[in-house]
Amino acid sequence: MTTANHSILGLSKVEVEQSRIQNGLNSTEHQKKNNLLSSIIEMIKEPMFLLLLTATSIYFITADYGNGIFMAVAILLVSTISLYQESKSRNAIEALHKLTQPKSKVIRDGELIEIPSEEIVLGDCMQCEEGTFIPADGSIIQSNDFSANESIITGESLAVFKNEKSENNQVFQGTIVASGLAICKVTSIGNQTQLGKIGKSLDEIVEEKTPLQIQVGNFVTKMSLIGLVVFILVWGINFYNSRIILDSLLKALTLAMSIIPEEIPVAFATFMALGAWRLLKMGIIVKQTKTVETLGSATVICTDKTGTITENKMSLAQWYLLGEDSLKDNFNSNENNNDNGNDNINKNCLSTKEEELLSLSMWSSEPIPFDAMEIALHDAYTKTGIKDERPNYKMVHEYPLSGKPPMMTHLFENKKGDRIIASKGAPEALIACSNLSEKETNQILKAIQSMSEKGYRVLGVGVANFSGNDYPKTQQEFKFDFKGLVAFYDPPKANIKEVFETFYKAGIQVKIVTGDNALTTATIANQIGFRNSEKILNGDELMTMDDATLRDKVMETSIFTRMFPEAKLKIIKALKENNQIVAMTGDGVNDGPALKSAHIGIAMGEKGTEIAKQAANLILIDDDFSKMTDAIAMGRKIYINLKKAIQYIISIHIPIILIVFIPLVLGWIYPNIFSPVHIIFLEIIMGPTCSIIYENEPMEPNLMKQKPRPFTNTFFNLKEITISIIQGLVITLGLLFIYQYSTRNGFSEQLTRTMIFLTLISANIFLTLSNRSFYYSIFATLKYKNNLVPLIIGLTVLITGSLLIIPVFRTFFLFESITFSQIGFSCLIGFVSVFWIEFFKFFRRRKEKSL
Repeated sequence: MTTANHSILGLSKVEVEQSRIQNGLNSTEHQKKNNLLSSIIEMIKEPMFLLLLTATSIYFITADYGNGIFMAVAILLVSTISLYQESKSRNAIEALHKLTQPKSKVIRDGELIEIPSEEIVLGDCMQCEEGTFIPADGSIIQSNDFSANESIITGESLAVFKNEKSENNQVFQGTIVASGLAICKVTSIGNQTQLGKIGKSLDEIVEEKTPLQIQVGNFVTKMSLIGLVVFILVWGINFYNSRIILDSLLKALTLAMSIIPEEIPVAFATFMALGAWRLLKMGIIVKQTKTVETLGSATVICTDKTGTITENKMSLAQWYLLGEDSLKDNFNSNENNNDNGNDNINKNCLSTKEEELLSLSMWSSEPIPFDAMEIALHDAYTKTGIKDERPNYKMVHEYPLSGKPPMMTHLFENKKGDRIIASKGAPEALIACSNLSEKETNQILKAIQSMSEKGYRVLGVGVANFSGNDYPKTQQEFKFDFKGLVAFYDPPKANIKEVFETFYKAGIQVKIVTGDNALTTATIANQIGFRNSEKILNGDELMTMDDATLRDKVMETSIFTRMFPEAKLKIIKALKENNQIVAMTGDGVNDGPALKSAHIGIAMGEKGTEIAKQAANLILIDDDFSKMTDAIAMGRKIYINLKKAIQYIISIHIPIILIVFIPLVLGWIYPNIFSPVHIIFLEIIMGPTCSIIYENEPMEPNLMKQKPRPFTNTFFNLKEITISIIQGLVITLGLLFIYQYSTRNGFSEQLTRTMIFLTLISANIFLTLSNRSFYYSIFATLKYKNNLVPLIIGLTVLITGSLLIIPVFRTFFLFESITFSQIGFSCLIGFVSVFWIEFFKFFRRRKEKSL
């Protein structure tokens, strides 16, 4: 906690609690939803549920109470499993929402503290500073150069300056602080704010679906329509033959139930939600679960330099004095492995001009520094031994970081009226507004090059004189006396080279987008083995290019320097026009537009501003960029495992559909081999297999050595869907073979049904094992660590065995006692009908190795 302005005490703990009880929390939830009730209603509307309910009703109407009770229990069981999976997904999503809730600063009991924005109460004193969202409506009671962008409320894009004396001294929830700082007393919270009142009209807006969601939804819809057509056809055939309407309806329902792949939407939702939860455990917050599906498609990662590639542990390494034309090293800086950095500035060796340079560097920084460079400058000023004048001066005006390239200027004044006007920023910016001869400019540029070649980040420092209070509109209107340069060393992260190598192997391009100069960035890039570090483009050059030229240039350029918000946005746009899936890291206010525009915006959890976090899709909790390799690997794993699950569903549904349909349509001796009871039992087995086993599958070894999948592709290509269909058809052939074998040997309908059912269950088990990879053999995948595989398969075998052994179950399912040889034969056919895929995988591996 930090001590706040002593003149503002804020609310006490007792007052906060009273206000919370009387006025509630600062929450803009407009509808209190009963999640369980809404889930049940959605489930009841599902076609499969309606079919099950119809079948159950027919059993009871026809006085077949045993089957009716079983179906009712089965409906309850399937519904419970479905609701549990949805609850698990919903809980994972809610946990993510809680972690992405913004935080705000308030003054309570005279202390400045940070709390979740939702915990702000009416009457609180909130501190709103540059780069943050205003968390509630309020009135300004103290401010400094404060302006806010209120476009979300008013539609006006320009920032509005206001203070405690303004006619309009109100601030509004959801607006952005564009500059300065203000302390405001909260006047409205939650639904009572201007944004909360507007928000009531947004309740019915439905979140746009992703391409993958649309593809999956379309597939399920088409299958449901096919099911409806076949249902009517089969009902008509049965009724024509038997003239019994309810019996015909029941048999038609059996086939319709076998066609609808209701497991697919459940599997999709489960995979995405649990994927986001797994990423959270790895230190990555996914704000929307749909981002998970995009991760595996990333083709380009645009990363900033400071704090992402480097440690963001700035130490003052060197400085340069204009006039003396000399470079002075701070030998014991962090570059030389001394963590104390500026502790070793030898104050006895500093000249008057050096003291002035370091002092002006500090005065040009924020009074309460949070940037690593500014912290280093304040620290250096303290260690020089110069008399500390900071308590005697008050900032009377400031020019925030702005311009291309950027600079910033602060004006301080003491009680005597003495002024300090200090500026720092990109050396080119200071040079442009200083009175320098050509010789002096060349000397400065030579010093910049010398510093940059060592990988230092270089800032120019200047001072100006100005009397009166009619300050220039822009800082560039001052005429500065250029004093010198200060250089910082920010070492690369220890693991960053391995991180980039992982990206390269995964077929992902990496581009550095930074505000630093080209030479410094290239030096750091060379230190970490960054590829194509010689291909550099700066912001000004980029902005002069036409769109066609820029589209080509962004693909071949690896380092973008002296970047500003508009230039970053153009890079993202050009990459997207080249059909690239772009991930972008950022932490500052100015990174917001680019983060929002990128397919995957990545903000830093520790040093990122609230605007960056709100604009981003992902938040790296501990600012560890190496976690992005884990995130992309997780995205790829989830996508591949989801495909395996859906391919499994397609493959196993085909034989169920055909073994019900073919004997009926062709008029074979036993036309109704399965009833709704058998279908619902198979659904209970298949649901956990696709949603639980495959979701828990580990990443395949070669996954991060493959190129990113094109995001525009449909979920399945022709080859993949063909393999799944062939798998289903071959299993069907196995079932039909058992059917014909049984009838030709004079087996009863019950024994034929038993052998077909056992063959289908064994094929289901073998399919589960075989489809764990469409590249590696089953002998490799059996070594994969997935504890759910033996658990689910063990339960399947145990339950199936009980149906065959326990007389009451055997009778209920219309099965017959079966010999060991018949069990072995059924299992063998199930094995053969699935394991041909191992030959396909073998030839695929051999073909790829020969390339």
